[in-house]
Amino acid sequence: MTSGIPLKKTDPRAIVPEGMQDLVRDWRMSPALVSGDHVFLTGFNGCPVDGPPPADPVAQMRVAFDIVTEVLAAGGMDWNYVVDMTSFHVGLRDHLEAFKAVRASYVQQPFPAWTAIDVAGFATDGVIVELKIVARLTGATA
Repeated sequence: MTSGIPLKKTDPRAIVPEGMQDLVRDWRMSPALVSGDHVFLTGFNGCPVDGPPPADPVAQMRVAFDIVTEVLAAGGMDWNYVVDMTSFHVGLRDHLEAFKAVRASYVQQPFPAWTAIDVAGFATDGVIVELKIVARLTGATA
């Protein structure tokens, strides 16, 4: 989504997958923003774009990873482009092993840097996980 003005390589540009225009309008944020050679994704949690979060923690984790996958794909990328991940958790110790298993089914070698942080909560009740992702725009990391 651009304004029609020719972009310079250094000009930021938004990546807005189909169905995520409401995030731009209502929240005044881009699902992802390209800046230079990197793409910075908005934090996506276990709440589907069109409904409440699943009660099952593993289902929530998969929702978060699937939304990130969708945003990456809209920018012509996949998980091989991801260089950094920060995951935020309510009850990190309770869900860490399950999260590691879900994460392992998405990330690719060389594995991105990863920081996991326990938090008190999120804006939406019932959410237990949120992902913050940075990807390389210029090519896969492998």
